[in-house]
Amino acid sequence: MFAVVRTGGKQYRVAAGDKIAVEKLAGEAGDTVTLGDVLLAGEGDSIADASKVSVSAEIIAQAKSEKVVVFKKRRRHNYRRKAGHRQQMTLLRITDVGEGSKKAATKKAAPKKEASEETKAPAKKAAPKKEAAEKKAPAKKPAAKKAPAKKAD
Repeated sequence: MFAVVRTGGKQYRVAAGDKIAVEKLAGEAGDTVTLGDVLLAGEGDSIADASKVSVSAEIIAQAKSEKVVVFKKRRRHNYRRKAGHRQQMTLLRITDVGEGSKKAATKKAAPKKEASEETKAPAKKAAPKKEAAEKKAPAKKPAAKKAPAKKAD
C-alpha cells in the first residue's frame, strides 16, 4: 500500500520500508512518529479513503542537508557577499502504511509515563530568605585627611 503525505510544506509518496528525508521533526533517533496529513492512499490501481489511512515512521537520524552557497555581487561596485546555509532535516524509515484510526496510531507513538506517589521525587523546599542587612557589604569609613606637606626653605 502507498500513501501521499504532506510534511514540512512538501509532499512525499511513501510505502512501507521507504526511507525519506523531510524537514526537521521533533524527536530523537529511534522514536516513532505518525505522519498525520495523508492526502492520497491506495494499493496498485485502486485508491483508498485517505482519511482512514495512517502512516507511521521511525526516526533514523537528525542531520543537515547539503550546504547551499549564497553569493551576491554587484559588478563595478566592489560589492561581494558570501553566505552559506545547511538546512536541518530528519531521516525517516516508513514502518507502516495502513488503515486504522489515527488516534490509535498516535497513542502508540507516545510512550506512557506512569509514576506512583511512592516513586515521585519529593518537592524541593524553598530556601529561607536572608535578611537584606546580611547581603549588603559594611559601609566604608571616610578616608583620613592628610596633613599638608611642609615646604623646605
